[in-house]
Parts: sequence; C-alpha cells; structure tokens
Amino acid sequence: MLELEQYAQDLQGIRKSIVSAGEALHVDHMREQIDELQQEMEQPDFWNDLERSTRVNQKVGGLKNRLAHYEKLLSTADDIEVMMDLAREEEDEDMVREAGEAISQLKEQAEALELETLMRGNYDDSNAVLSLHAGAGGTEAQDWTQMLYRMYTRYCERMGFTVKLLDLLEGDEAGIKSVTFEVDGDHVYGYLRGEKGVHRLVRISPFDSNARRHTSFSSLDVAPMLEDEDNDIEINMKDVRVDTYHSSGAGGQNVNKTSSAVRMTHYPTGIVVSCQTERDQVQNRATCIKMLKAKLLELREREKEQQMADIKGEMKKIEWGSQIRSYVFQPYTMVKDHRTGFEVGNIDDVMNGNLDGFVTSYLKMQ
Repeated sequence: MLELEQYAQDLQGIRKSIVSAGEALHVDHMREQIDELQQEMEQPDFWNDLERSTRVNQKVGGLKNRLAHYEKLLSTADDIEVMMDLAREEEDEDMVREAGEAISQLKEQAEALELETLMRGNYDDSNAVLSLHAGAGGTEAQDWTQMLYRMYTRYCERMGFTVKLLDLLEGDEAGIKSVTFEVDGDHVYGYLRGEKGVHRLVRISPFDSNARRHTSFSSLDVAPMLEDEDNDIEINMKDVRVDTYHSSGAGGQNVNKTSSAVRMTHYPTGIVVSCQTERDQVQNRATCIKMLKAKLLELREREKEQQMADIKGEMKKIEWGSQIRSYVFQPYTMVKDHRTGFEVGNIDDVMNGNLDGFVTSYLKMQ
C-alpha cells in the first residue's frame, strides 16, 4: 500500500521532531529537577512554610505534566507504528485511514511541542500581567481597547490560561479607558510577550453619524509576574506614593464602601499600578507591589535590550505611533503584523482569540 509507505515516512519525520524538541526542552534535566524537588517535599518540615510548599508543589506538577506530554507523544508514535504494521498485514483500508488521521493529530501536537522550544527567554515560563490603555481618539479608541481585551481573554481561554481582572476603568460613553489583568498558566509570558506594543484599528466608526473611516490606537504592556524568591527587584517604599480610594463596580463585600482600592506611583520611573478587585486594602496593596516589581523587571530587561542594540548599531526609527499590528476593517479585511509581515485575511478569527499564527511567527523570528 502506497499510502502506508508515505505514512511511514511522515511518522519517521514526526518522531525525529519530537525527539529534537525533547532535547531542546532538556527532558533529562526535567527528571533531575523532579527528583530533587520530590526529595525536598519528603522533608519533615516541608509543609511548615505553606507559601513555599505550594510553589514547589505547583512546579513539580508543571514539570511532570510537560514530561508526561513528551513521553505520551513518543508512545503515540509507537502505537501508530504498530497500527500501521497490522494494517499492512491484514490489508485493512479502514485501519490505514485511521492511521492517517492519527498521524495528522500527532503532527499538530508535535508542532505545538516545538513551539515551546522557541521560548528561550529567562521569564518565558512565568505568569504575566497585561495592561491595555486607550490612545487618542476618545470613545472610538476606548471601544477598540474593549475589543482587544475581549480578544486576549478569548485567546487565554483557548489556551487554558486563567485570567484575573485587577483593575478596570470604563469609558465615558462606551468601551474601556484602561484595564489591567493577570494571566496564569504554562509559559504565559512566553506566548504573550510578543503582543507588547501599539495596536492600530481602521474601520468605519459606529460612533460617527457620517459613517467616516477612523483610525484608533491602543497600547498593550506585558510584564512577567515572578515569585518573590525569583524576583531580585527591590523597592524602596520612600520612592512610592500610595493612594487609596473607593473601588468602582457593583459592590459587595464592602469593596465599594471603604477605601479598599490601592494605586501606587513609583517616582523614579513614573510607573503607576493599581488594583481594586481584592476584598480588602491589604490584598490590593500586596497585588500592587507584585505588579510594580513586574513592571520594574520588564523595564530593566528593556534597558538591557537597548544597550545591546546600541552596541550592535541596530537602532531603528519608530514610525507612526510604533504600531506592531494593524487591524483593517475597511476598505478591506486584513490583519498584519508589521514586525514579521505575517498577514491573515479572516479578521473574525483574530478577534475571537485565534492568535496562533502571530505568536508562532513572532517566536520564530527571535
């Protein structure tokens, strides 16, 4: 059967890509880490520090899941090979077709595993805090910011990430002026760091009675959220102004009856963070400190990249708002990433959170 011969070649190539991905992910080192952490978990006083024990437990679970996923792909490849041998012996067309479908699924899973190997950054496996801010354009820009917020929450749902709203400032008439949310999951910062920048929208404005075409801008900031033991950023609270105010929203748990919301302003850098979604001021304050550390860490990494660019002589001029991506609804439907040249025609898919192509092309560019 000619089909089986082709399937055999395809399976061989997929198996090689899985093994190569495993080498890039250092699966042997993963096993060593799991053994070391499990030995730590067996210590009598391990559970005395609940915060530390929770982090270690989560890390072990994440490593085990990644290792199990890798081993499952190899096991699936073995099962498909056995299925193909049986199909060849029994000349079973149905089994041949089933093997072809299984190979297609395995190929998609292997490509997803290869994508993980592209995340070489120091913080790519960290959670992230995202902040969207409406640019010039009034209600039109605020509506665009709300659309982007929906797009990213949809993407996070598709990826199995957890989204936690930290702060939201609604628009005067419609949309959102600014929103900050935390995203938790595997390699969250690695997947989302390429989304940082200015996003441009071109469409016929629903808020213009003359149906004119408008251009709107919204900026997205992405910073890694690290645990205290992994974050060497120190904050001198003398450099921070702390403001408290009443939380907005529907209320409940006295959140909008007391000054539970917290806003912090870091004088040396001008960074402002705020949180109003926790139940009391102490929790909101702790969340703000984590957010501020994440922003300062991201600023430090950006300064390092700038220094390297100066050394390499690769300074590039930022043109027309420094947008990284354009979403054009009129006069034609198109989304284009200006850094990679990646385009997609179905804008509805993108607005529903199907950002896989953009994420993949950006990671491959690094």
